[in-house]
Amino acid sequence: MVDLLLAVVAAAGSAGVVYLAAAARVVKQYERGVLFRLGRVTGEERSPGLNLVIPFVDRLHKVNMQIVTLPIPAQEGITRDNVTVRVDAVVYFRVVDAASALLKVEDYKFAVSQMAQTSLRSIIGKSDLDDLLSNREKLNQGLELMIDSPAVGWGIQVDRVEIKDVSLPDTMKRSMARQAEADRERRARIINADAELQASRKLAEAAQQMSGTPAALQLRLLQTVMAVAAEKNSTLVLPIPVELLHFLERGGQSPPAEPDREAWSEPRPEPRPEPGPGPRPEPHTDGGPHPG
Repeated sequence: MVDLLLAVVAAAGSAGVVYLAAAARVVKQYERGVLFRLGRVTGEERSPGLNLVIPFVDRLHKVNMQIVTLPIPAQEGITRDNVTVRVDAVVYFRVVDAASALLKVEDYKFAVSQMAQTSLRSIIGKSDLDDLLSNREKLNQGLELMIDSPAVGWGIQVDRVEIKDVSLPDTMKRSMARQAEADRERRARIINADAELQASRKLAEAAQQMSGTPAALQLRLLQTVMAVAAEKNSTLVLPIPVELLHFLERGGQSPPAEPDREAWSEPRPEPRPEPGPGPRPEPHTDGGPHPG
């Protein structure tokens, strides 16, 4: 009798262990469980930990509540300014309602992926090339809104959408490179012209300042000579300033002498003797030499 009782207890214990093994379900911390009893959702979501279900009657589906990183394949499209581009992006989303994610959509990851690809193509067609390259924050917000609108009904929340890369044709890359080079050259010329203008103003002020004192020009010349003479492998050509020539010219001239008053005085005419009473000579009319 005791042996039979022990056998019954052992059988019951074994049956209990088998039942517990079949009924026990462990839900992890980042998961939520949705219980289906005879095909219908029963009760609330099962929290993390040990959960018991009725074997062969209940089925517990676990849904991952972590943020899912879903890459969007590169989509090729034509922008609003008729440029062919290839754009790829990435979507960050998570499930906020496990029951809706299981009941309202067959495969929520696939559904979000297809919605993201469609929205990305739509964004490409509505945007210019400059917006895709420089104004990505606004495009990311628009893309996030387009994906999040239908996903809310699926129990999914889109946290962030980022455009990763924009691929351009080679001809467009060369055109943009030429445009950037021309713009850089334009800026360089403007800066150079501005520098020349400022330098000319400073030189004009310096020339005006040194025009009053010619010695300042000499000092500046000597400073330049010293600066050039510091390099021993150079040939020095020394220009002679015009002021120095004027100075030497003024030094080589002798002071003008005072004019002699007696030399400059007019000579007095000598008195002529008056003719005497003798006979006057007759005029010479034969063309020969005049007699003495």
